[in-house]
Amino acid sequence: MIVLVLTLALLIGVTLGLLGGGGSILTLPILTYVAGVGTKSAIASSLFVVAVTSAVGVVAHARAGRVRWRTGLLFGVAGMLGAFAGGRLAGHLPARALMLGFAAMMVVAAIAMLRGRRASAGTTVELAVGRVLVIGATVGLVVGTVGAGGGFIVVPALVLLGGLAMDRAVGTSLLVIAMQSSAGFLGHLGHAAIDWPLTLAVTAMAVIGSFVGGNLAGRIPPAQLRRAFGVFVLLMAAIVVAKELG
Repeated sequence: MIVLVLTLALLIGVTLGLLGGGGSILTLPILTYVAGVGTKSAIASSLFVVAVTSAVGVVAHARAGRVRWRTGLLFGVAGMLGAFAGGRLAGHLPARALMLGFAAMMVVAAIAMLRGRRASAGTTVELAVGRVLVIGATVGLVVGTVGAGGGFIVVPALVLLGGLAMDRAVGTSLLVIAMQSSAGFLGHLGHAAIDWPLTLAVTAMAVIGSFVGGNLAGRIPPAQLRRAFGVFVLLMAAIVVAKELG
C-alpha cells in the first residue's frame, strides 16, 4: 500500500509543476482513502505536502522568469491570513462536512479546467492592491478550511483579472499556494495529529514530481492537459461524495 501511495505522490508534484494547482485535489483523497489517514489529519498533512512541494516548484519557474513576485507576495500574505482562520474554523466542523466541501471544490476545479481559460499574451500591469488582498483572503479561507491548495482559483484569477500569461500565472500561483498552505497547516496544528513519517515520505515524492512537472511546463498543450485532468477530478469528486454519503 505504501508503494501505491508514494507512486501517486509523484502525480501530486507533477500536477503542481504543470498546472500551478491541483496538488491538494489529489493529496487529500490519497491520504484519506489510500493511506487510511483520518480526515482532519489528512487535511493538515495535505496542506504540509502542498506547501513544501509548491515552494520547491517555485524555484524552476522563477529561474525561467515565470513568477510575478509583487502580485504573488500580496496575494500570498492575504491568503495566509484567510488560510489560518480557515484552519482554526475546520477544527469545529464535522469531518463529513469538510470532505463534502472538498468535493465541491473539486467540482469547481473540474469545471474550470474543462471550460478552459483564454490564453493571455501577458501584461506588465499589476493587479490593484485592494483586489489582490480581497481575492487572496477569500481563497485562503477556502484553502485552510477544506485543505484545497487553491491553485484552481488563483490561476484563473491571475489570468483573467491580472492579465498574466498562463505560464506566469502558474509560476506565481505556486508562490501563493506555498504561502497560504503553510498558514493553513499552522491553523490545523493542535487539533489534528500528523503521521510525520508518512507525510514526509509523500512530500519527498511530490517534490521529485514537481521538478518533472516544472520541466514539462510549456511542452504539453495546456488545453489538452486541463481537459484530461478535469475529467479525472470529476471522477475523484464522485468517489468522495459516494464514500461520504455511503
